[in-house]
Amino acid sequence: MRKLLPSLILVVLSLAAPIAVAETIDVSDDHGGSVAAYNQRWQQYAARGVSVRIVGPCQSACTVLLGHIPRSRICVTPEARFGFHMAHRPDMTALLWRSYASDIKAWINARGGLTPDFKWMSAPDTYRYFHKC
Repeated sequence: MRKLLPSLILVVLSLAAPIAVAETIDVSDDHGGSVAAYNQRWQQYAARGVSVRIVGPCQSACTVLLGHIPRSRICVTPEARFGFHMAHRPDMTALLWRSYASDIKAWINARGGLTPDFKWMSAPDTYRYFHKC
């Protein structure tokens, strides 16, 4: 009985442990808003280990998610689009810029850099940087 007790305890504990469920957030038709608010929201999502499925436009402040969610947890559908542009405040533009990886920055710079006008990244470019859902 003594030899079985540790195994029995392990079985009971494993059955009592909560089952981890991966959370996936769909991003679609997100027009952005406050960069600071989006930054805080995506920090919280990242801390929870969420995955993100881009199923439509993610523009402006929405793109700050790229600085918080690892690419391994981001997937894109054929309708996914990222809209990059300058924020209204220089410090928020700097925050956005810091959130982009160097290859995303290079893509933006090849199209004139961050300006008041949107630079839209869609398929097939999105597939170069993110995996398909």
